[in-house]
Amino acid sequence: MTSDISLAFAHPEERALASATADPRDRISLRDHIVSADIGAFQQERGHEQRLRFNVVVEVRPAPAPLEDDVDRILSYDKITEAIAAELAAERLNLLETLAERVAERILGAPQAMRVFVRVEKLDRGPGALGVEIVRARAAVPVAAADPAAEALHPVVAYLSNEAIGAADLPARLDRLAASGAPVILCVGMPEAAAPETGHRPTQRRIDLLAIEQNAWVLAARDRRCVVVATRTEIDWAMRHGEMVVWAPSKLVLDAVDGPKGAARDAVALALWLAETMAAQRLELHGDVSAPAGSRVPVTRAAL
Repeated sequence: MTSDISLAFAHPEERALASATADPRDRISLRDHIVSADIGAFQQERGHEQRLRFNVVVEVRPAPAPLEDDVDRILSYDKITEAIAAELAAERLNLLETLAERVAERILGAPQAMRVFVRVEKLDRGPGALGVEIVRARAAVPVAAADPAAEALHPVVAYLSNEAIGAADLPARLDRLAASGAPVILCVGMPEAAAPETGHRPTQRRIDLLAIEQNAWVLAARDRRCVVVATRTEIDWAMRHGEMVVWAPSKLVLDAVDGPKGAARDAVALALWLAETMAAQRLELHGDVSAPAGSRVPVTRAAL
C-alpha cells in the first residue's frame, strides 16, 4: 500500500497525527464506540435499529492554566459520547454524512475543541463495515447568528376540522388567528373520503399521514395564505417571518425519535404533539373535536 492508501484506512488518530502542524495540539480520542440506532435512507432500514461504530479524535487547545487534576478544565470524553447521543436522539436521520456533520459541529461547540475527526460506520448492512469519515476545524464551522427574537417565538397551533375548512367563515377564522401577531401553524385531519385500508400498521400509518397531507392541500386551495410545509426548517422560517402555514406531518412524524405513539389518523393528537414540540402558546381547536387529556400546552376552543 502507498502511504496515502494506508492513511485512508488508518484510525482517525493516525490521520490526525499525519496532518498535524509544526505546532501540534493535544488530542483526545474515542475508539470503537458502538451504539444502536434507527438510521438509513432505504425503506428496509426504517423501524429497525442497526449498530453504528464511532471513532472520534478531537484536537484541543492547551489549557490556559494548570489543570490541577480538575475535570472541569478539560474536554471530557463524556462530551463526545453525549454529542453522539444527543444527535441520535434529536431526530431520525437518513445519512451517516448528516450524523457525522452534526456530531462534529456539536463537539466543536466546546471552547477547547479546535479540530475533530469523526468516523461513523454501519456494522449490519453487509459483511464489512460501511461508513464515512469527515474532518472539521473550528474555523470552518459557520457561527450561527444570535437571534433572541426567533428563540423566543411561540406559535399558535390551530386544528381545523373538515367542517371548519369548508365553512364560509374560514377567511374570518384565519384573520383572527393572524391578528394574534404570533406565527400560526394550521393542522388538519383525515379527508372525508375513506383512505385505503391495508391491515398492516406501518403501511397504514404512512397512508393515513399522506391522506392528511392531501387534506392540507385542500385547505391551501381555500386561502392563499395557507402554504403547505413539511420540514422543521420550513416551519422555523415561517415562524421567523410571521407566516401562516399548513403542516404536512409525514416527515416530522416518521423521522421523530420520540414521536407520537397513537394512530396517525388521530390528527388532533398529532396537532397536540406538534404544539408541544414547538412550545406553542396554545392549541386552538376549530370544529367539533377534542384533544387528549394531559396536554403540556393550553388547549382552547375557537370562538365561532
